[in-house]
Amino acid sequence: MSLIEELTWRGMYHDAMPGTAEHLATNAPITGYIGFDPTAASLHIGNLATIMLLVHLQRAGHRPVALVGGATGMIGDPSGKSAERNLLDEDTLRLNQAGIRAQLEKFLNFTEGPTGALVVNNYDWFKEIGFLGFLREVGKHLTVNYMMAKDSVKRRISGNEDSGADGLSYTEFSYQLLQGYDFVHLNKTLNCTLQMGASDQWGNITTGTELIRRLSNAEGREAKAYALTGQLITKADGTKYGKSETGTVWLDPALTSPYQFYQFFYNAADADAPRLIRVFTLLTEAEIVALETEHAQAPHLRVLQKALARDVTARVHSVEATEAAISASEVLFGRGDLAALQALDEATLLDVFAGVPHLRVPRADLAGLTAVSLLSEATMGKIFPSKGEAKKMMKDGGVSINREKVTVAEAPVDTMPLLAGKFLVVQKGKKNYFLVEVA
Repeated sequence: MSLIEELTWRGMYHDAMPGTAEHLATNAPITGYIGFDPTAASLHIGNLATIMLLVHLQRAGHRPVALVGGATGMIGDPSGKSAERNLLDEDTLRLNQAGIRAQLEKFLNFTEGPTGALVVNNYDWFKEIGFLGFLREVGKHLTVNYMMAKDSVKRRISGNEDSGADGLSYTEFSYQLLQGYDFVHLNKTLNCTLQMGASDQWGNITTGTELIRRLSNAEGREAKAYALTGQLITKADGTKYGKSETGTVWLDPALTSPYQFYQFFYNAADADAPRLIRVFTLLTEAEIVALETEHAQAPHLRVLQKALARDVTARVHSVEATEAAISASEVLFGRGDLAALQALDEATLLDVFAGVPHLRVPRADLAGLTAVSLLSEATMGKIFPSKGEAKKMMKDGGVSINREKVTVAEAPVDTMPLLAGKFLVVQKGKKNYFLVEVA
């Protein structure tokens, strides 16, 4: 199966320049690249969809190159932006680049050979180019009219400064010329003939192909350059995909924990899951169709979402982190026992119960504290407004502490095991949870 055929059945293909399919079929292995903007120390879910383009390029027998924009990252891409962002200093950008490279190495094969992946940084060549030299050797080959015709420029340049709306600075206006020169440089040094990216990058990518054409003609040489874009990942309702209720979903576990990451995919809507599992996993079409058939028979079991979340979390983090995330999920949904709770570290425990009331009891008050007092007075009536109500539900078997049923009102709390050394998980009925911290 060709690269374009693979991307098409997965719903990832958007557009390509004429001749791209033929070039891929008759010149293997070709070298293709995608640029990544180092505005943060981690990539996020939106970037992951783009990374998968490189993954499929390599699986199709070609060489993927990931360009980390150390130079262009100092300027900022205006595509999809309504205002100019804050510019980062060089030290911050280098830290971000290092984090991004480490994440890319989880997905691409960097072995020696004609299809081994590369990571390059455009600062390495732009730092040697002077402003006047760049204008003379590169800038003269693209007209202002050509650059202003790009959608990303037209949307921003219509801003009226007198009205307070943001226009487009010359700094951002020059971005497409710099990105275009990236393609020129890689075309010359690595014989890179393909640039890929999300569909909103079409204007910047075709600037590169046009610049290669004009520069090669001026130099009297022949050069090939093609463009291919993937679909932007959106939800079924058309809104942008990649953010949770708490914000961006990052690939760095320090920014988005494996548990939160797993939950993000596990909670995908039934309408979104079929597309997401095609984009973010490497499961075959037959495997996905089988999962969809099973899911349709019992949607409440979330077979499709479980397969999606398990696969992506394991590749972004690890199999071990994924199993821990699944165990933590089972704790929240009532299938975990005390041992499962005790296995959770503090960070994961707080993740699991992030949405439940977090109550505090002084450690000094623990001695002599009974279960019924903990559930009422000691927690300021937040669990039960009175001892009487607490006793009634305890008698009916509707109260658990650390997954253990509590039926004796005067049971001493100081004999109960503290999770992570300081927490008690109280369950009231089937769905009401409280996290009590002994501070």
